[in-house]
Amino acid sequence: MDYKNVQPLADFDWNAVDEKAGKIKQQEAGEKNDAYEKSFNSFTEQEVIKGTVVSINDREVVVNVGAKSDGVIPISEVRYNPELKAGDEIEVYVESQEDANGQLMLSHRKARILKSWERVNEAYDNQEIITGYVKSRTKGGLIVTVFENIEAFLPGSQIDVKPIRDYDVYVDKTMEFKVVKINHEYKNVVVSHKALIEDEIEAQKAEIISHLEKGQVLEGVVKNITSYGVFVDLGGVDGLIHITDLSWGRISHPSEVVQLDQKINVVILDFDETKRRIALGLKQLTPHPWDALDANLKEGDHIKGKVVVIADYGAFVEVMPGVEGLIHVSEMSWSQHLRSAQDFLKVGDEVEAVILTLDRENRKMSLGLRQLMPDPWLTIADRYPVGSKHTATVRNFTNFGIFVELEEGVDGLIHISDLSWSKKIKHPAEFTKIGEKIDVVVLEVDAENRRLSLGHKQLEDNPWDVYESLFTVGSVHQGKIVNLNDKGATVILPYEVEAFAPMRHLDKADKSKARQGETLDFKVIEFNKDSKKIIVSHTRTFQEGSDAVREGDDRKERATKKTVKQINENLEKTTLGDLDIFQKLKEEK
Repeated sequence: MDYKNVQPLADFDWNAVDEKAGKIKQQEAGEKNDAYEKSFNSFTEQEVIKGTVVSINDREVVVNVGAKSDGVIPISEVRYNPELKAGDEIEVYVESQEDANGQLMLSHRKARILKSWERVNEAYDNQEIITGYVKSRTKGGLIVTVFENIEAFLPGSQIDVKPIRDYDVYVDKTMEFKVVKINHEYKNVVVSHKALIEDEIEAQKAEIISHLEKGQVLEGVVKNITSYGVFVDLGGVDGLIHITDLSWGRISHPSEVVQLDQKINVVILDFDETKRRIALGLKQLTPHPWDALDANLKEGDHIKGKVVVIADYGAFVEVMPGVEGLIHVSEMSWSQHLRSAQDFLKVGDEVEAVILTLDRENRKMSLGLRQLMPDPWLTIADRYPVGSKHTATVRNFTNFGIFVELEEGVDGLIHISDLSWSKKIKHPAEFTKIGEKIDVVVLEVDAENRRLSLGHKQLEDNPWDVYESLFTVGSVHQGKIVNLNDKGATVILPYEVEAFAPMRHLDKADKSKARQGETLDFKVIEFNKDSKKIIVSHTRTFQEGSDAVREGDDRKERATKKTVKQINENLEKTTLGDLDIFQKLKEEK
């Protein structure tokens, strides 16, 4: 051994050795501490974890969750489980990892609540049927405990499919429910027992409807009666008998045929599996009344019945229960002007009618009332001969005349041109009013087409017969220009007779034109009695010399005397409104 290199102990660096040993120990301690920390479970606050019951006393339960220290929960949170003992596994909620005393704070109650909320959400998402305990009654419904500690609300409308008057009968009962609504913000849960019943009913309906057939006869119970029909319970599914399928005859309300809770047989008319709708019939179980209609009845026969329905266009008459005929308004009277069926009949009237058409195959019958009365047009020529005078009632206006009624079923037309000899009438409404009486004379009778042509002006003499001798061609008369336009002037001659002067015949002797409002002499250059037209000229009065004017005056005087004579002879038989004109002529004599 070479002792030459051995360092003396007095010179050895003991501090370095101590420093190195300390680092080794510190490293070993760190490794042991890491191993110790890793031996504990890793969890965070506000988390639900599982733990093991270490011990139980009267105040608390000690639970080991694998942390540095055990946690405790109040004994009150586990009283629901009297069988709990040391060694049992239990779920807890970590409120804080340690309190002021370094104690781990746990809650079993909160863990259960969070677990229950998870179950509630799952039940809602999966439409799961859950069980709950009806705890108490509250306003509008019941309080139900579900999943041990979640309080839910059961509305009164969701208890059953039928209205519930006494909620107390459900308290302290365990029932099945569906979660129908969750409010996460306010932690509210709404459940329904009615939804389960409806699901069951729908399942029953589907089962029943799957076995239905059209024409099948079933027994049911009248469940509800409305104005439009009857709902019948067929043993789990409802069907509707429409009011029109209750009776072959007309009824005003279904209660006339059935009563609530009455057992009746019905026939399946139609059904819709998708919409769960079933149409039922009651009348179809009895023979159709048309099948019992007298086989000997035929068109032209008289039949009696009762008015059951009335409309503007006609009335339906029931001749026997379930068999009706229509009397159209046009078959109620021989009159041709428009009227309503209400003018002739009312509901409840007993009537006799004539069968016009009878269609047994399509079960239709048309009836007539007017056929029971004589047709007034068969003797029209005898009662209304041409030239006869009558008084009629104004019924309607058209642009071309007036329709009047002489008697029920006999109408006639007064053409606008036959209203007045002298007045120019633009529309008949200027002459008379609907409903007023008017005197007429028969001008033409067309019995085949049921037409009467009537006149009113023909009741009096035609004044143009007189004007023809008064306003002869070449005669000169004083006239006033009342209207002037590019074509000429309208001139009013004596006795308010209207004439027309063309523009070229308005030249005056001084080369000027006649003006509106002037009164001048006019010579008649054309007279047409048929078209009631008189053409006059002022220019001709001075172009043909003064002798012509004097000659015209003489002719005028002679014509006036002749006219007055004719008027005096016919005055008593004249009824026209132009009498005042003739009176003026008489006064001038």
